[in-house]
Amino acid sequence: MLFGHGDDFYNFQQEVKINFSSNVWHGANLEKLTEHLHTQFGKLTHYPDPEASGLKRLLARRFEIKEENVVVTNGSVTAFYLLAQAWKGAKSTLFVPSFAEYEDACRLHEHAITYFSGSEDLSELTLEGQDFCWIGNPNNPDGRLIHRSELLKLIAANLHTTFIIDQAYAAFTTEDMLKPSDLHANKNLIIVQSISSAYNVPGLRVGYIMGSPAVTKEVGRYLIPWSVNALAIEASKYILIHPAQFTLPIRKWQRETAELIYQLNKLDGLEVLPTGTTFFLVRLKQGTASALKQYLMERHGILIRDAANFQGLDETYFRLSTQASAENQCLVEAIREWLESR
Repeated sequence: MLFGHGDDFYNFQQEVKINFSSNVWHGANLEKLTEHLHTQFGKLTHYPDPEASGLKRLLARRFEIKEENVVVTNGSVTAFYLLAQAWKGAKSTLFVPSFAEYEDACRLHEHAITYFSGSEDLSELTLEGQDFCWIGNPNNPDGRLIHRSELLKLIAANLHTTFIIDQAYAAFTTEDMLKPSDLHANKNLIIVQSISSAYNVPGLRVGYIMGSPAVTKEVGRYLIPWSVNALAIEASKYILIHPAQFTLPIRKWQRETAELIYQLNKLDGLEVLPTGTTFFLVRLKQGTASALKQYLMERHGILIRDAANFQGLDETYFRLSTQASAENQCLVEAIREWLESR
């Protein structure tokens, strides 16, 4: 397991006043969800549904696919490990930089790994002999996007390779993402999604795999019974049944992201990398991300994501997830202060 994900507030004695380190929608109103979970607390006296069947039915109905196309997991990370385990010893191609748990899962289950830079032309990607290709779209940590048409073309051109597409951050863009209906025409497609980031409930740990019945049946052989707890199931059901309570104002968030990037680019000593989402990478021209992170926490209670442990990045990179305008301005001024103090 990789230690060094975002939201590592537990490593600090200081209170985190503003958290830029975790890619979640910061403005979700959880009041009604909290009230609902209070009414469901008695479910803790019973074992949960071993396969979260009720939640699976809701997901299948929402996405207009069959229940046999869905596996509910204890977070999307568990989904990656289950997929790697189900095809132990396979050959996998990973885009870099990308979410480290793809690689960790593959290494644990003895996959032969090759890498492909996300900055390269997809048309030049050679997948001959590769069993799997793992892609985050939108990609973490850089917010890179692959347009739906381009991705479907790549999938159709490589029928011998199964594509595992992580769409945990699909709600963080206005671009078209792959749809569950795309599974019908692409038997070599697996989509992994999460019920956490778009609703600001990462502590729930609920994700799901969507794929062909052959894929879900094989993954199901390794699924641990009761792996999704009762309150997580009930919270996820509530979110799916009441989507209007959790509307994410993506265009407003994108505008705030553009303004934050504009303000950061006015600072000497750093470079903001292009993004298609509400989170992005920043490269320091002097100093290290770890030193900046320590300074921001100790002096201002601001938490950022040191991105040095992503494959293909070094100690000068950090990741930010846009917060509210006033908080973004606090970050800009704090970074300016650090740069000027060097």
